[in-house]
Amino acid sequence: MASRDVENLIDMLYDMINDAKNAPLSSEKCVLDRDAALDLLDEIRAGLPAELKRAQDLIQAKTDYVNSARREVDRMMQKAEFDAKSKVSDSEVIAAARERAHEIVQRAEDRSNEMYRVVNEYTEDALRRTEEAIQAALEEVKDSRVKFRAASAARRQKDREELSRNAKKTDKNADETL
Repeated sequence: MASRDVENLIDMLYDMINDAKNAPLSSEKCVLDRDAALDLLDEIRAGLPAELKRAQDLIQAKTDYVNSARREVDRMMQKAEFDAKSKVSDSEVIAAARERAHEIVQRAEDRSNEMYRVVNEYTEDALRRTEEAIQAALEEVKDSRVKFRAASAARRQKDREELSRNAKKTDKNADETL
């Protein structure tokens, strides 16, 4: 797939339908290049996993960040405890180091929770917009098919009536000639 994202493909499909020429004898029906429309829908379908992959990558990045922060906090805790034990056995120093480590862990967890919330909102919004756009495009395609069938049936009926009238005229002319 080219570098077009799903939203651009949906916009292209919308423009294709919007810019389509009117069907003969109809202002509500249009003629579309079926292959081009189906190609766009195939590209949209193929692009959805990429959107989901991006959301999963964001979640993985968040998880990696949290794990890294926790490792760093653990390292800092161990260093602080070692430093406190080796330099001064004063309980206030150890308490301060633990408090500092606790604050760092709390900040990392708060940031992790915020990143998780943002990633979830982004993913939910992207999937919702994609679903709405695909649904709208599908509804337009369905409406176009229904309108096309109705116009085609009306045209066939009109042609039959015209043939019937012509046949009657031919019969009448033949009767008058005899």
